[in-house]
Amino acid sequence: MPTISDVARLAGLSRATVSRVINNHPYVSEAKKESVLKAMRDLGYIPNSAAQNLRKQKTNIIAVLVPKLTNPFFAYLVESLEEKAAENGLQILICNTKYDKQRELVFLRYLKSKQVDGIIMASIENSWEVIEAITMSGPIVLCNEYSPAANVPSIRLNQVEGGYMGTSYLLKQGYRKIGYCWGGILNGLAHDRFFGFEKAMTEYGFPINRNWLFENALGIEDGKRIMNEITRMEDKPNALFTGSDEVAAGIISEAKNLGFKVPDDIAVVGFDDQPISEVIEPTLTTIHQPIEEIGAKTMEVMINLLTNEQFTSKKIYELPLKLVVRESC
Repeated sequence: MPTISDVARLAGLSRATVSRVINNHPYVSEAKKESVLKAMRDLGYIPNSAAQNLRKQKTNIIAVLVPKLTNPFFAYLVESLEEKAAENGLQILICNTKYDKQRELVFLRYLKSKQVDGIIMASIENSWEVIEAITMSGPIVLCNEYSPAANVPSIRLNQVEGGYMGTSYLLKQGYRKIGYCWGGILNGLAHDRFFGFEKAMTEYGFPINRNWLFENALGIEDGKRIMNEITRMEDKPNALFTGSDEVAAGIISEAKNLGFKVPDDIAVVGFDDQPISEVIEPTLTTIHQPIEEIGAKTMEVMINLLTNEQFTSKKIYELPLKLVVRESC
């Protein structure tokens, strides 16, 4: 296998000159460049791309932080990000934070240690004050997530509008006793969706019953748990707006097991428009998020940050949501 020394001998130049040509150093004459490139072609020499990347401190790897890889929304999002990355010669490293602050910090430090070229965050567990110092080490882009304090690009959707849209639809259908389900602490996306929920209830003149606010709703099992909680209530909600199709599917499944009719006894609205929303019975009314567009736009912004020094990113890129009406309300 030919080496850089073989190329230097054949070209009649030093190893240092050959190295400068390989690494596109600006101060090499055209004649020397041509000699080196001809020698490389004649010998069939292929530069070690890993070594080149190390010298340039480039890995061509983008870390993608997701909170729960088993959630289909994030699986589809990662697929969209990976497709766009591959088109541009990049790889992605999937980092499953499991909603854990310390795991998130470990992954964020990959940027500081130059193990990745950039980070895409599809969730935020730590306060932005903690994360902000990491932004000095390279580009960070928020994907379907945001923090008001963030000084990095955010590709997001109007979650206030999403919460308002789903709740308004339930109110227009005649439901008045409406509950709300969310993942945990009311910040970021959950806060905005709740604000939209609250806005719709206020506009229609109906109070929010605090007993009908269900937290730690992340997946199907949580939906089942919430439905069981409802059965033990004397005063039950007759509709639920959830922040996840998986939670909504769990509610519908358990409601049927417990003898409740959906939507006659309890109506349900999901969020995301995952494939499960079309196969659960009854099919799920939900808020559609354009996952492919979210992923493609996020990676496009990241690539521009990495390759275009003149690129000036906007703080927020907003994509549209829409209500998909099915049978669950």
